[in-house]
Amino acid sequence: MSATIKAYAALAPGKPLQPFDYEPGPLPDEQVEIQVSHCGICHSDLSMLNNEWGHSVYPLVAGHEIVGTIVAAGSQVKTVKLGDRVGMGWFAGSCLACPQCLRGDHNLCSHAEQTIVSRHGGFAERVRCHWVWATPLPKQLDPVKAGPLFCGGITVFNPIVQLGIQPTDRVGVIGIGGLGHMALQFLNKWGCDVYAITSSDSKRDEAFRMGARHAVNSRDSAQLQKLAGSLDFILSTVNVTMDWPAIIGALAPKGRLHLVGAVLEPIPVAAFSLIGGQKSISGSPLGSPATVATMLEFCARHDIAPWIETFPLSRVNEALERLRSGKARYRIVLENDIH
Repeated sequence: MSATIKAYAALAPGKPLQPFDYEPGPLPDEQVEIQVSHCGICHSDLSMLNNEWGHSVYPLVAGHEIVGTIVAAGSQVKTVKLGDRVGMGWFAGSCLACPQCLRGDHNLCSHAEQTIVSRHGGFAERVRCHWVWATPLPKQLDPVKAGPLFCGGITVFNPIVQLGIQPTDRVGVIGIGGLGHMALQFLNKWGCDVYAITSSDSKRDEAFRMGARHAVNSRDSAQLQKLAGSLDFILSTVNVTMDWPAIIGALAPKGRLHLVGAVLEPIPVAAFSLIGGQKSISGSPLGSPATVATMLEFCARHDIAPWIETFPLSRVNEALERLRSGKARYRIVLENDIH
């Protein structure tokens, strides 16, 4: 195995990706090297490639929804071994010593290493991470489809666990896209009565196939008004402004609006709209390694998988353009063809 890693990188913001080779250096004692078989594409990859968040470093190898096989392991690696099929997501490491890590909230570690921030990610033949963040893939899961679970999937699964969502709850999912289509599947199998809240009536039939029992047009104020006071939990997966007073009004007493979509504009909230019904608004990042493993087991048990389209890694620019255009249904996965 060559020490050089072949990849596709952006050399500057907004530029097409091009072949790029780099030397990763010696493998640290607590890290594993993964031969990438598949890597999903996430909107966060687009944001990083375009430096929308202001901390991209070029050349930039994006890709953080990775599935592959461990081909090298440091001397201090535990629980995983050579030949294991694993996945990794947004995080490649955490300090393991802070209060957050010690209580199992590794995803909240202030010193967490992010897979494509100041390091190279999964649009490559190989990638590295700390062994804690290399999660074994259950044999029942298709490795072609599993990559998006390690970012989009865990992003929507984590709050279901963290917030104690009950199978008797009535829940709404705002946005039936890359995140929302997985949230519908999770919440349906969790036992909830699921409402798809979407601006696209064309997605209604697919939302029902994914697990929704009801569909509401988010641009129709009359439909939103009919939900008033009825939902125990609303998960917002979108990054656009909504009719937030109507959304909050749809919450039942003690209901919660939870954000996993990064809305850039401030959300206006009247204090009394929360106080009277003891309602709340919250947000969360991805999940801990333990929660990722739980999600994978849940997917294996209930036959849950992202809806995907595939492209060879050598056509990564074409795949990125399809994601930018909004035509992806519902996640894009790159298949490594640069071995």
